[in-house]
Amino acid sequence: MNLTSKETLDPHSLIEEIDRLKKEKDAIILAHNYQIPEVQDIADFIGDSLELARKAATLDNDVIVFCGVDFMAETAAILSPDKTVLLPAAEANCPMAEMITAGELKVLKERFPDAAVVCYVNTSAEVKAESDICCTSSNAVKVVESLDEDRIIFVPDRNLGAYVARFTSKEVLPWEGFCFVHDRMTTDDVKEARSLHPEAEVLVHPECRAEVIDLADGVYSTSGMIKRVCSSPGKEFIIGTEIGILHRMKKDCPEKICYPLSSQAICTTMKKTDLVKVHASLESLTPQIIVPEEIADRARKAITRMLEVR
Repeated sequence: MNLTSKETLDPHSLIEEIDRLKKEKDAIILAHNYQIPEVQDIADFIGDSLELARKAATLDNDVIVFCGVDFMAETAAILSPDKTVLLPAAEANCPMAEMITAGELKVLKERFPDAAVVCYVNTSAEVKAESDICCTSSNAVKVVESLDEDRIIFVPDRNLGAYVARFTSKEVLPWEGFCFVHDRMTTDDVKEARSLHPEAEVLVHPECRAEVIDLADGVYSTSGMIKRVCSSPGKEFIIGTEIGILHRMKKDCPEKICYPLSSQAICTTMKKTDLVKVHASLESLTPQIIVPEEIADRARKAITRMLEVR
């Protein structure tokens, strides 16, 4: 079935078309935990940044459709240079990743020549290329502890950097970037949520502010939160991260009740991908993410080094 831009399909037919195109193009769909429910439901694999990076590095498919934001698709393209990597929503950029540039990082490296550079995976390929090693929210502490250097330049998330500093004797020098979704969560949000759901366990993301983390019962990456909810004897949970994860929790742990810490915890960039864009991307094999070889080669070292940390 060939569709023109003027033709529309009902959701069921659209999903059937996506399945057909996946088989025709030998494609696999990866989706982040923050994607809209319809996109999560058609994905072959759903996960957090670390899980998606590891998955991208092992795929045999010719085409990877990345339902997430730009840095995630770039990471997949770096790890799988022989694959066609698609980002259905070409405009899905990560605001935090744009808060640090390779040029700014070079200045930091000149200022602190004895420091190792740890970059959150939420960065551009150019920044990764200037870094010693990448990390995600789930392995940031392990990554920092794996290094020989006692001084760490940590970019770009100041909140994650501050969280890591709690668990290491190393000197952590954080850049002043932040995730606007997590940074806007407040202690008042936690207090209000606890008053409404006094029996609920409060789980927050390490991208949250320190004072919010201090009031939580646990701090986890998105996939860590899912594992905690599913394994905990508790029945109610207050979830301090982007609300897209609630769909995954409802599917994986249907007997548990999860409330958002803040109903405003919405990443508008993550919500730019929909079924229509996934279908169009598969049909045309665009927009394709291509990282220049010289940058990709250097960035790959930082990503691969992260994947080796257990």
